[in-house]
Amino acid sequence: MQEKVAFLGAGNIARAIMGGMLKQGMSPANIFAADPSADQIASLAPGVQGFSDNIAAIENSDVVVLAVKPNTISELCTSLAPTIGNRLVISVAAGIQSETLQNGLGASVPIIRCMPNTPALVQAGMTGLFATSNVTSAQKQAAESILSAIGQFEWFENESDLDTVTAVSGSGPAYFFLVIEAMEAAAVELGLSAEVAHQLVTQTALGAALMARDSSDPVSVLRNNVTSPGGTTAAAISSLTADQIPAIFARAIAAAHKRSIELANE
Repeated sequence: MQEKVAFLGAGNIARAIMGGMLKQGMSPANIFAADPSADQIASLAPGVQGFSDNIAAIENSDVVVLAVKPNTISELCTSLAPTIGNRLVISVAAGIQSETLQNGLGASVPIIRCMPNTPALVQAGMTGLFATSNVTSAQKQAAESILSAIGQFEWFENESDLDTVTAVSGSGPAYFFLVIEAMEAAAVELGLSAEVAHQLVTQTALGAALMARDSSDPVSVLRNNVTSPGGTTAAAISSLTADQIPAIFARAIAAAHKRSIELANE
């Protein structure tokens, strides 16, 4: 990509995106970052230009990525409005709707909201994207070039779908970490060391995820393929089903979805 990108906020997600862009071959001279923390600026990748002032950071940019805490976003947008021009603005601020961003930046500013998740830190993230009506096809491609640096992405026509994205993939890593924790604890209880349990469970989780992602079969078929009648897997699945695990996950994701809506309204 040829666009010059300014990151306002240089925290974990911003650094993950910057790191991915650099790995994809983008020149660090085309990346700018602003952050109030001198330590954050000092620890940027070599060649990335750091600023303490947001306006200075965006001066030579084509794309501005808002990666600040949600409670500071309104003030930031108001300060950017006089100089933002027609730059594409990409917001990774959780729960901040495009209407809020548009009100602060100006009605003509093209805005893309995105909901990434923490596996972005290892370039294995999943990001949901929503564009306002004034975002061009070229600007969407620019956003894709930026966000593909941290994993995969999916566009959504309805902004409200980002609440579901938040509940499924945004919060999702924590659900899988909880399952991993529980499986490791069970393995240790049965006599394995914590180190061996961790290796067994995490590699199994990784392998299962890759199979689910790459197979043309539904995950239900993959599960049935492992579940021999009367076998060990069948015993475990029967126990999980009796404990209503599918219903538990449905309720959990519904709760996360509801909370996402509440936070956006707040």
